[in-house]
Amino acid sequence: MMKTAVLVSGGGTNLQAIIDAIRDGRITDTEISLVLSNNKHAYALERASKAGIPALSISPKDYGSREQFNQALLEAVQRSGAQLVVLAGFLCTIPPQMVEAYPNRIINIHPSLIPSFCGTGFYGLKVHEAALERGVRISGATVHFVDAGTDTGPILLQKAVEVRSSDTPKELQLRIMQQAEWKILPEAIQLIAHERVHIDGRCVTILPAADEAWQPS
Repeated sequence: MMKTAVLVSGGGTNLQAIIDAIRDGRITDTEISLVLSNNKHAYALERASKAGIPALSISPKDYGSREQFNQALLEAVQRSGAQLVVLAGFLCTIPPQMVEAYPNRIINIHPSLIPSFCGTGFYGLKVHEAALERGVRISGATVHFVDAGTDTGPILLQKAVEVRSSDTPKELQLRIMQQAEWKILPEAIQLIAHERVHIDGRCVTILPAADEAWQPS
């Protein structure tokens, strides 16, 4: 059973997608051992409580320095026994010591097709505003592993979503969540839980399931 910590700052719709996927059997051999938010008012904490999942708020404002917050964050995740850390709309920078403690065991969901509209400053509606301003016809979502950079880790899964000429940023955001984020984030967790992901540098290979027949190349 793979223990997973989910870090989130807001409403927790991606958290709910994970909870639902575990309940429905689309994610197996996995449990959420902790939901952690830097925002004590995040609705994600209520979602966790309703699902009977341990929930915790740790805010940078509660500590005298960023280093103290970073250490508290890492210790909370470690205490939960998490083997995988999922960033599901977590708006705090992941400290280097956490990346070092969980190499290739931290994944993030980003609301664009990386490398487009990603990196510092691209989060939430800002991503979709930039996409619409640029006039792209396709956007989507990406699940990637977290490294020392911002949205620079190896890409695990991507899913494209149509951009409509009439879209507002909020309409595009909702469509990408419904058609991409809520689908590929649970899929990524399932792949990792069943050891079907091989990483070689920046190249990610998805291995066949144990019950899939081998096909000659």
